[in-house]
Amino acid sequence: MPLSETPNTVISLMPTLFIWLLGLVFVAVIITFVFDVSQSKNAILRNYPVVGHFRYLFSTLGEFFRQYFFAMDREEMPFNRAEREWVNRASADKDNTIAFGSTKNLTIPGTAIFINCPFPTLDSDAVETRTVTIGADYSDNPYAAKSIFNISGMSYGAISKPAVLALSNGARMAGCWMNTGEGGLSSYHLEGGADLVFQIGTAKYGVRNEDGSLSRKKLSKIAKHEQVKMFELKVSQGAKPGKGGILPGIKVTTEIAEIRGIPKGEDSNSPNRHIEVSSASELLDMINRVREITKKPVGFKTVIGHIRWLEALLAEVNKRGIASAPDFITVDGGDGGTGAAPMALMDNVGLPLKEALPLVVDKIMQCGLENRVKVIASGKMITPSDVAWAICAGADFVTSARGFMFAIGCIQSLKCNKNTCPTGITTHNKRLQKGLNSKSKAIKVKNYVNNMTKTVEIMAHSCGVKEVRMLNRSHVRIVQIDGKSTPMNELCPMCDEGEK
Repeated sequence: MPLSETPNTVISLMPTLFIWLLGLVFVAVIITFVFDVSQSKNAILRNYPVVGHFRYLFSTLGEFFRQYFFAMDREEMPFNRAEREWVNRASADKDNTIAFGSTKNLTIPGTAIFINCPFPTLDSDAVETRTVTIGADYSDNPYAAKSIFNISGMSYGAISKPAVLALSNGARMAGCWMNTGEGGLSSYHLEGGADLVFQIGTAKYGVRNEDGSLSRKKLSKIAKHEQVKMFELKVSQGAKPGKGGILPGIKVTTEIAEIRGIPKGEDSNSPNRHIEVSSASELLDMINRVREITKKPVGFKTVIGHIRWLEALLAEVNKRGIASAPDFITVDGGDGGTGAAPMALMDNVGLPLKEALPLVVDKIMQCGLENRVKVIASGKMITPSDVAWAICAGADFVTSARGFMFAIGCIQSLKCNKNTCPTGITTHNKRLQKGLNSKSKAIKVKNYVNNMTKTVEIMAHSCGVKEVRMLNRSHVRIVQIDGKSTPMNELCPMCDEGEK
């Protein structure tokens, strides 16, 4: 066939192809119709065959349309567009100024408003944020932590290899620590060179015996890594208090199964508490056991429901002696996040951080342990105002997980539990992981930490103090139900006399 006749041939075939396509569509509709009317599991599809499928299509697409077309900058949940954009610009090291005026509603109850000083601190008078040492005088290897803002627990398994590499390399460059999460210590954590906090979850992944108990030998081996600076016992987590970790079987690869010490391809559900710990006294016993084995600072992470059990723990510390105290307590809010959790727990159980953090700080101070026990705030804090508020409330450090996920490319597609994350962060699908360049994303992690620190310092100077750790509850007001604000040191008067 001459080359010149090819276009005419294709054009002449188009009607035939179109008819065939219509025929295929018609056959597909007939098959779908027969299937829908004959099945008995779904009433919508049985009563409205074929067209009923559009309901599920539109429901799925609704997340996309709300995020990009319909939701205003301050409307989305769990993080709105304004918050995500601040993180995106900070991680890209771009200008984070805005014009014309704030879009934030400052009359919503609970909103923090920082009190500017008429004579703010000059740059020439500002000093570097003070380093705080965890486990000083009570640990063989205390940890001098420089950064106020650090990476919260995200385990290898819940997040991917390139995500772990990006976070660990970025943390090293930024000078902050990285929590391993409860999934054990991987080579990718170590490869990045960051300071690490090894989290011991209720399943004790990476440091467990076959019966699920704590392995002294494996724990000691982990502690020999110089990069591992501290150990954190995970008592409970904000998004699922009273429920252990959940890793779907589709994410349990051969490598992850080996690291955790569990079967490949099977759902990994952690116990809802440590089998050795059923009281405050037994929690102290376990903390001291881990500290004795590792020779490094040990603390625990918890969600606050009622405060009485913490009172009992601190009273037991004073009874046994100050050396028996946990080196730190990580307070997670009921508004925390996770890759997978029952909706009933995520929505309804555990106090939000804004109520829980001041409670914990106050109890520690009442027991005279504020110089011994450091407080780490965790849970839905991704912007400078969140971090500054936590420092004012009495936290020594702030950790964030989802903030760093945004920094390395998360678009809040809400697919963390399905192994279909489009950005490669929470999936083990190699094709999807290709989009996540760990080297370039590590730089974004560094930028995020640096710009977070810089902006919190600016806020501190605006409040009239020379460095961030001098912020206290007198520097912030909290909006009440009538729309007016009240100084935090009047609402929670424990920390109004000076820095914690």
